[in-house]
Amino acid sequence: MNLGDALRPCGPVRDREAADRIRERLIEAADQDGWRDSLDRAWAALEPVFAASPYLGGLARRRPDSLRLILETEPEARLEAVLAATDAVDGPPDEARTPLRRLKADLHLLTALSDLGGVWDLNQVTGALSRFADAAARAALRCTAHDWRRRGKLVSAPDDPRGPVPGLFVLAMGKGGAFELNYSSDIDLSLFFEPEALESALAEGTEIQGFVNRLAQGLATLLTERTADGYVFRVDLRLRPDPSSTPPVVAAPMALAYYESVGQNWERAAFIKARVCAGDMAAGADFLKALTPFVWRRSLDYQAVLDIQSIKKQIHVHKTGEGLEAAGANLKLGRGGIREIEFYVQTQQLILGGRDAGLRSPRTLEALDALTERGHVPTAARDELAAAYVELRDLEHRVQMLADEQSHVLPVEPDRRADVAALAGEDDLALFDAGVEGLLMGVNQRYGELFEGGEELSSPYGSLVFTGVENDPGTLETLRRMGFSEPATVSDTIRSWHHGRIPATRTARGRELFTRLAPQLLTAVAGTGAPDDAFRRFAVFFSGLSAGVQVQALFLNQPKLFELVVGVMAFAPRLARALGRQPQALDGVLDARFLTALGTDTGLADQVVREGREADDFESAMNAVRRLHREQVFRIGMHVVTGRTTAEQAGLTNTSLADACMRALAPAALAEAERMGGAFPGAVAVVALGKAGSREMTAGSDLDLMTVYAAPPEALSAARGWSADLFYGRFTQRLIAALSAHTAEGGLYEVDMRLRPTGSKGPVSVRLEALEDYYATEADTWEFMALTRGRLVWASDLTFGVRVEAALEAALRRLRPGVDVARDVRAMRDLMDRERRPKGFWDLKLSAGGQVDAEFVAQYRQLCAATAGAPLTVSTLEALRDDPVLAESWRTHQQLAQLTACAFDGRGDPEAEPAGFQQRLAAAVGAEDFEDLKARLTDLRRRARAAFDAALPG
Repeated sequence: MNLGDALRPCGPVRDREAADRIRERLIEAADQDGWRDSLDRAWAALEPVFAASPYLGGLARRRPDSLRLILETEPEARLEAVLAATDAVDGPPDEARTPLRRLKADLHLLTALSDLGGVWDLNQVTGALSRFADAAARAALRCTAHDWRRRGKLVSAPDDPRGPVPGLFVLAMGKGGAFELNYSSDIDLSLFFEPEALESALAEGTEIQGFVNRLAQGLATLLTERTADGYVFRVDLRLRPDPSSTPPVVAAPMALAYYESVGQNWERAAFIKARVCAGDMAAGADFLKALTPFVWRRSLDYQAVLDIQSIKKQIHVHKTGEGLEAAGANLKLGRGGIREIEFYVQTQQLILGGRDAGLRSPRTLEALDALTERGHVPTAARDELAAAYVELRDLEHRVQMLADEQSHVLPVEPDRRADVAALAGEDDLALFDAGVEGLLMGVNQRYGELFEGGEELSSPYGSLVFTGVENDPGTLETLRRMGFSEPATVSDTIRSWHHGRIPATRTARGRELFTRLAPQLLTAVAGTGAPDDAFRRFAVFFSGLSAGVQVQALFLNQPKLFELVVGVMAFAPRLARALGRQPQALDGVLDARFLTALGTDTGLADQVVREGREADDFESAMNAVRRLHREQVFRIGMHVVTGRTTAEQAGLTNTSLADACMRALAPAALAEAERMGGAFPGAVAVVALGKAGSREMTAGSDLDLMTVYAAPPEALSAARGWSADLFYGRFTQRLIAALSAHTAEGGLYEVDMRLRPTGSKGPVSVRLEALEDYYATEADTWEFMALTRGRLVWASDLTFGVRVEAALEAALRRLRPGVDVARDVRAMRDLMDRERRPKGFWDLKLSAGGQVDAEFVAQYRQLCAATAGAPLTVSTLEALRDDPVLAESWRTHQQLAQLTACAFDGRGDPEAEPAGFQQRLAAAVGAEDFEDLKARLTDLRRRARAAFDAALPG
């Protein structure tokens, strides 16, 4: 039966005036050429189509002769004629452009009318579209090869049985490969070549890769370029190995090596539908045969099965229809859409098809039937999903028929959506919308039931799908909801990690773990309130890992720890940068002691000393200490940033770590001095001052040190004859280098020796007798203030260490007649007020009522206690036991200083930081929020400055 006599109206007439205008033009042509009767018989079925679809009406109006042939011919015969004409297209590309586009228009009009008129079912519609795509690809390759043959670059015969370009073949991928192409679909083509076969077909001197690249570009242009006659197909060449870093045509051996080494499960799923559609058919068949073990694995371990299932689980399943509306619904990628059905079928195929070849059909509904027959899918689920698949595909086609757009989204505008409803046979938009919403909700719920239980790989924010070669629209929307300012960049980065472009995901196991980690990462990053910063810093760290299996497994097994690390990325750029530069710092996380409360004796300090002393040489000792120091600095920083410790405990732990480093490296420095100059008959000690001396170090503290020695007056080193001052000067220089030099393992501390007697003007190491004399006759009050925090850290001889401690205490306790200590301390603070003004509100050290005020009073109290014979302490808080307001101020500012020192390399500005960081600052000192913190600080500083003035009147 001719198509015109078989057509039935698809639905109501939406715009009769528009349809009448088209009819007038068609009547004119039909009367002239004698086919008015055919037009009139078919008009009842044509009218609702042309009323709703400007595109189809335009095709008929512009090509009435084609409409006549379509109406007066059986649809299958007309299809064969179009395909035969397409296969006959040959010659230069310029001569093929117009006929190919006109044949596509004929095919589109034929297919749409056969579909909407109820003559063809879904299989016939998609089959016709797919067969024409194959014929168009063959024609494009044939014509492009003709052009290169004319230029003398291609020397094989035009009728070579291996195809237009021997050795080169084209695979139809995706829906085209499964004969499931939709109405306005792109065509996914993958081009490969066998180098030996192709080389023999090219003129001598022709570079193979350059030739195939230009040929592929010519083929795509011929099909894609828009002219007055439209286009043939949009061509997507990206379904090839790692498309962002490979040429458009890939050598088959290279492609096979890629898939065998780093091919992903979504790529395996893509090749379920692959078939050769053009070119060297035998070479293509051999290629697909070689890929069979990659696509269809006979044995899969548990982790591989989980990774395959993750393709599906990245889609968020909703328990209700809340938020699901027909207006704007994405029929392909949205909730309850076509992709959910396809993903479920393909994941089951990948898991089960290796051992059961009967499950390998490229066609979705055939594969679903096979899974049901073998008991893997309940019959009721199959029936519901199959019916939904057909209905969704039909709706998708009707959306695309409106304007020949590659869209899968139901229009938001009611008028446009009513056009789709009319093509689907519904004249009540509310009923249509309700039906669509029920359809989508049913698929989404059934989809969730099929994979109930197990680990969720979506996010509470929505779906997170990173398969394929382009960003998933739903995923971009999820990332936008998470707060990312550039969702596409984040998605590109995640997909590149899935491709194994960093060491952490280069192995199959690494990629399987990352599939599970990615949604947790993004959800945790979103939870920080500063997702852009947190993700950027995590990316630097993650990309720097030399391997990723152990760390990713740790993060997955300890999600709370993972959230802590991500929080550091958001709120502590100093720690994040350190982790980015030295990802090995995270090795400490693998230590069971990592989350042990600071202050608990875990043996780490002893381990630092032991490994430093057991090292083979000076450089090895430096590196051994740096490795442990790096891990412990990160550990301490994590405890501080996450509020797991107090300022006092953080200070003690930071200082204990510094002490351990000095105790490990001082013997190494002494051994190095002896290696250079020979043994020396003396003793030396290291004294800490400043915050190292008072055990109040932060992450950013320098080491204020001095070294003190004793030796016989005429002693010389054994080998080089160095005097005591030269030998111990060399020791001190080596110690400074050991503590401050940057090696491959990083650095430790900046060292400041200026608090020693005579400062930078005197010898770098001080003889004990000279120290005693200096403090007895020359030292100023500020130097005694510094000495209140002096503390012995290490001595080469225990007896000498006791002598040094006694000398320091004696210097402090010695009476200084005529010296007004209170006036000197106040004068020094006033001088600082004039010459070192605070740098804004967040200068915790120099602000009036801040740390310096409290420390000056504490040091003044210690000087008074020393001369009175009272007990001494290096602790600021202990020294302020009778000054509660100043103690409160110091404790509050020190808590903030510990946190900001972990967060910033230099002086950060909390005002410019994310709200989450500001809230952590507030919480650190018990404030309700950031504004409350500033108000409290202002009041506290006012009270502390008054207490300072009372203790040291101006």
